[in-house]
Amino acid sequence: MKKILILITLVSVVACVFCAMRKVREARFHVTGTVTVPARLAKVAEADNNSCAIIVKNAADVPVAIKRVVNPKFPLEFQLGEDDLLASTLEGDLKLEVQINSHGKLGVIKEGDIFGAAENTIKSNTKDVVVQADKMTGMPRLARSSRGNFFRTAAR
Repeated sequence: MKKILILITLVSVVACVFCAMRKVREARFHVTGTVTVPARLAKVAEADNNSCAIIVKNAADVPVAIKRVVNPKFPLEFQLGEDDLLASTLEGDLKLEVQINSHGKLGVIKEGDIFGAAENTIKSNTKDVVVQADKMTGMPRLARSSRGNFFRTAAR
């Protein structure tokens, strides 16, 4: 009986020491949320070969994390984690922006690009951020028919 009690006590002590030594560490960067697009822009935003870039910037407008989704469907749920970080340090409040385009270049705004930003600043471990991509530069133009084409009419 004594041996069983000593064994149980030793196992309990080892388990307690193991639990005390083990640190449950929260990630230093984890942001989750949803990107929404108004109905008037949904068709353009969900066009083939579009990409949606979710960009986290620091107070100096320097990108610290980027996540890119090709051929997005909205509403788009996202998660940014340590793998998406570009910077080694995160300090202060962060800004969350979204760019939807077909050319794939970030920071270059062309006609037909859709973009938006979160209303408030976020912290490095924020959950359920809602970002509405509701602004568009210019209007996308479709190719015109060959009727009335200068080269076609000039050749006659």
